[in-house]
Amino acid sequence: MNLNEEALQKHFKWKGKIETKVRAPLTGAHDLSLAYTPGVAEACLAIQKDPALSYQLTRRWNTVAVITDGTAVLGLGDIGPEAGMPVMEGKCALFKHFGNIDAFPLCIGSHSVDEIVSTIHLISGSFGGINLEDISAPRCFEIEEKLKEKCDIPVFHDDQHGTAVVTLAGLTNALKLTGKRFEDIRIAMSGAGAAGDAIARLLLKAGAKDITLCNSKGAVNRDTVYEKSGLEKLKLITNPRNIKGSLSDVVAGADVFIGVSAPGVLTGEMVKTMAKDPIIFAMANPVPEIMPDEAFAAGAKIVCTGRSDFPNQINNVLAFPGIFRGALDVRASDINEEMKLAAANALAQIISEDKLAPDHVIPSIFEENVCGKIAAAVADAAVKSSIARI
Repeated sequence: MNLNEEALQKHFKWKGKIETKVRAPLTGAHDLSLAYTPGVAEACLAIQKDPALSYQLTRRWNTVAVITDGTAVLGLGDIGPEAGMPVMEGKCALFKHFGNIDAFPLCIGSHSVDEIVSTIHLISGSFGGINLEDISAPRCFEIEEKLKEKCDIPVFHDDQHGTAVVTLAGLTNALKLTGKRFEDIRIAMSGAGAAGDAIARLLLKAGAKDITLCNSKGAVNRDTVYEKSGLEKLKLITNPRNIKGSLSDVVAGADVFIGVSAPGVLTGEMVKTMAKDPIIFAMANPVPEIMPDEAFAAGAKIVCTGRSDFPNQINNVLAFPGIFRGALDVRASDINEEMKLAAANALAQIISEDKLAPDHVIPSIFEENVCGKIAAAVADAAVKSSIARI
């Protein structure tokens, strides 16, 4: 039995990866009177007078909705909301296991941005945060942007921002090993969708000056007019030398390659044209832009992928439980750039200087208290940036 067969068998056995738990005792009539009618009315009336009490009188303070429309599920594409449920349940299980956060999977049967935004906004009062998942670009940008305007709780698209946080953490440590600085390096990126956009923006916030993204047609540059508004915005803040051409043109002389695109787009010959001690983040799944053995043979110093069977896995589970834990703990109204930078810095610092190595630039989620350290840094950043409410 291979892994895929075993996983399907387990899903038949589990019949769901999460379940609810009753916190209030219900062993007699008095218990029922306290937890339900008539006593529960007092909690309802208190919240009616002060809606903020919903965080104290219900489980809202510790709940996150994990929401998809099923249009970009893993590498499977638009498979529909019901087919996305196993992934959403898995995400909820990770929230609970690593962050002790009660997360609920919600799969919306619509491709309409306005319908999705309206649906999420209307139920947002039941939750402490919203985690958007597996929504196709460019709709994911618009959905997140509109929800941030309408909701007073954190809205976080993990495919974008979780990936960006973990990438920044790994690159921070990789640069320590190569003696390079963010402000001096050239970064070539393959993939200008949701993840590529978020990675580029966060790296710029971290101090990078020279990032050039490529989509399937080549380098994103200022002289090309793009149909997608995201690319129109990206072209104004990236590619400072206004390079035109293919990925191979962009990679030549670059210190870092970051791929969130497609299998095999980076070759060993392209790696050989990069600067000394090149750093490779090949994160296409399940087959990366270049396999680690080929990258190392071509001279790569450090290679990160999205796979668990190679060292240096760039895995969003390293980020989102701690980010939401920190945001919920201080009842933040948003997850802002300061909190993402704090999360990346805390994640990078989990590996001490003496433990850093080319095959260990990003920690495992099973290393001690990853979530707790990120949560503390995120909560502190929320307080300092004045979006914490407790």
